[in-house]
Amino acid sequence: MCKALALLLGLLAAFTAGSAQARPLVALIIDDLGWRAADGERAVRLPGAVTVAILPHAPHSRRLAGMAHRLGKEIMLHLPMAAASGQRPGPGALTEGLTEKAFKRTVFAGLASVPHVRGINNHMGSRLTADSLRMGWLMQALMFRSDLYFVDSRTTAATVAEREARRRALPATHRDVFIDYRDDAAIIDSQLEELIARAHRRGSALGIGHPLPKTMAALERWLPTLQRRGVELVPVSRLVAWRQNQRRKPTWQASSSPSLKVAKNSKRSPSSISCVGPTSKSSPPASPPARCAAAVAR
Repeated sequence: MCKALALLLGLLAAFTAGSAQARPLVALIIDDLGWRAADGERAVRLPGAVTVAILPHAPHSRRLAGMAHRLGKEIMLHLPMAAASGQRPGPGALTEGLTEKAFKRTVFAGLASVPHVRGINNHMGSRLTADSLRMGWLMQALMFRSDLYFVDSRTTAATVAEREARRRALPATHRDVFIDYRDDAAIIDSQLEELIARAHRRGSALGIGHPLPKTMAALERWLPTLQRRGVELVPVSRLVAWRQNQRRKPTWQASSSPSLKVAKNSKRSPSSISCVGPTSKSSPPASPPARCAAAVAR
C-alpha cells in the first residue's frame, strides 16, 4: 500500500513538473541590426522580450548593443557566413577559404565586436551551414565561452549546424518561422499568426524577422496582444533551455503538456502543415506547396 502510494505521488509530481509551463513560449529574433541606426533603434525599442541579432563590425553595432542591453533586451551576434548564391555576407564573414585558425579567430573577433552577446545565429550561410567540418570549427570556437547558445536560422534545408552544436553539447535550437520572407504586410501578419499557432501546437515557437518598416509596424501592433492570445514572449535563451529540458524528459512525461499532447496525438492534414517561407532569405518566393515541403521534411 505504501509503495503504491509513493509511486502515485511520484507520478503526480512528474506530471505537475511537466505541466508547470502554463503558457506556450514564443521567442522572436530581429536580425540584421548594425548598418542603419534608425531601423536598429526602432527594433530595439519594440515592447517585450524581443531578442536582437546584431552584425559584427557594422557602424552602429556597438551603440545598438549598448542601447538594447540598457532596455533589457537579449543580444545575439548575427554572424555572416558564406552563401550558396555567392552573395557577399559582409564584414567578419566565415568562408570556406579560411584556415581553421583564421576561421576561429574570425569568430572571436565577431564576438568581441558586439558587447553583451548571449547567443549566435547565422547571417546568410546557406553554403557554410551545410559544411559539417566548418560547423564543427564554429562550435569549438563557441565552446571557449560557457554562456553561449546557437540558433540555426535554417537558410538551407541541408544545414548541419544544429546537429554539430548538439554533438558538442552546446545549447542550440533552430528557427521555426521566417516572419517576413517577403516584404508584404499580409504575409507578415499571416506568419505571425502561424508563429502563435505553432507555439500552441508544440509548446514553443521561434520566429525571425528583420527591421523592415512593414515588419516593425506589424510587431508594434502584435506584441502587446500576446498575453491575451495565451502565449508568453521570452528571450531566446529561455526557449533554448526549455527545448533542451523537453528533449531530456521521457516521452510520456514530455507529452503531459496540453499543447504538446495535442500536437503529438493529432494527425497532420495538409492544411495543418506549417508554411514557413523559403529556407533562404535571399531566394525568390516559392509557391505555397514548395514552402510547406521544407517543414514536412524537417
